[in-house]
Amino acid sequence: MEVLLPKLPSPSYCRSITTRTTSRVRAGFRRLSYLHVRASTVNQEVAEPTLSSPSLGHTTRPHFPILHQEVNGSKLVYIDNAATSQKPAAVVKALQDYYEGYNSNVHRGIHYLSAKATDEYESARRKVAAFINASDSREIVFTRNATEAINLVAYSWGLSNLKQGDEIVLTVAEHHSAIVPWQLVAQKVGAVLKFVNLNQDEIPDIDKLKEVLSKKTKIVAVHHVSNVLASVLPIRDIAHWAHGVGAKVLVDACQSVPHMVVDVQNLDADFLVASSHKMCGPTGIGFLYGKMDLLSSMPPFLGGGEMISDVYLDHSTYAEPPSRFEAGTPAIGEAIGLGAAIDYLSGIGMQAIHEYEVELGTYLYERLLSVPNIRIYGPAPSKEVKRASLCSFNVDNLHPTDLATFLDQQHGVAIRSGHHCAQPLHRYLGVNASARASLYFYNTKEDVDNFIHALHDTVSFFNSFK
Repeated sequence: MEVLLPKLPSPSYCRSITTRTTSRVRAGFRRLSYLHVRASTVNQEVAEPTLSSPSLGHTTRPHFPILHQEVNGSKLVYIDNAATSQKPAAVVKALQDYYEGYNSNVHRGIHYLSAKATDEYESARRKVAAFINASDSREIVFTRNATEAINLVAYSWGLSNLKQGDEIVLTVAEHHSAIVPWQLVAQKVGAVLKFVNLNQDEIPDIDKLKEVLSKKTKIVAVHHVSNVLASVLPIRDIAHWAHGVGAKVLVDACQSVPHMVVDVQNLDADFLVASSHKMCGPTGIGFLYGKMDLLSSMPPFLGGGEMISDVYLDHSTYAEPPSRFEAGTPAIGEAIGLGAAIDYLSGIGMQAIHEYEVELGTYLYERLLSVPNIRIYGPAPSKEVKRASLCSFNVDNLHPTDLATFLDQQHGVAIRSGHHCAQPLHRYLGVNASARASLYFYNTKEDVDNFIHALHDTVSFFNSFK
């Protein structure tokens, strides 16, 4: 869909809504000092941190060089973390060290470089296992991303275990990556997809999910944290109910593993997937956790080198997991970078990150309520409801892409607009798209304040044309 934007105002307009001009939008960026940001270099309305009581955001921001720059003439406010997180210097250094110091293929050489690369690659696997409390590092399969991990389960486990009339239970709030693979497999085997709607609080209706489970249910594929609604599902309960009817559970944990303590043994999930790039690690790598007995029973997903035991002209035998599912040269540097990201997050502590983000996310929600005619999706925060630190929203009669464009070009604020790979959910909510602000532990209340100031200015600008 094409979006027509009015000609945007000059920089002077953005600092004070008193006069209107029509000039070219600011473009380009300029890096600020790595540790020190002078108020004189940014808009006067930009809030400065309170030095007397530094938050987790203030103490970790210096570790992220990308955050210290100007974008389109304003200090960068990056609040698009549900799409991807920024990378601390320690992760960048780990990648640099690999490529400069011991770049080599893994598992295939006896020389020093190959042995060191293999040690670091497998060390990263052990770090992932410990991070989510898997019982064995062999339960961790490296994939290109969480999408590939879900496809691996759908095609390897799904095609081997689903048949005509079997049911796959999901919610309307799932990411496309958790819907499309099961659609494709269901079409091949004749299985049926069952979707659970939202309740009045705009949370997937857990009571209805429990009701829809039956002996026909073979797998429940659900998110842990919604990337649109910010709601958190009770995975341990869902797993208990699913196992009661003999079904397996696959958890999309892309929005939970980076933000809270995730214990796969406590959750009793059969499969769980996550992506490196959302948890301070490199792009191009994710992982699948699977219970060892399930992985051992599954056939290969891709064929090639590394995943074999022996190859003959008329047949092949296959390696044990996880090698069985890691065909070809893996993303070695990316795995090592993910390991470094886990070291970094573990050094802070996931419980500390979670507690800080709950507070910051509630602050974001409450500040957004000051914007006229705003509609925030998902449950309201309360003592009982702990929202994730993101808000998807719309403002009456304003397209979210217009909002996001103006925020970026006139205020240096990075949010996301669109359907967030959740078209069925947006249709259910009666909209085509939404704007989304999503926080991470390196964000601060000042970031939120600057975003809210910019959003008020943006809404005022577009309303001035009515």
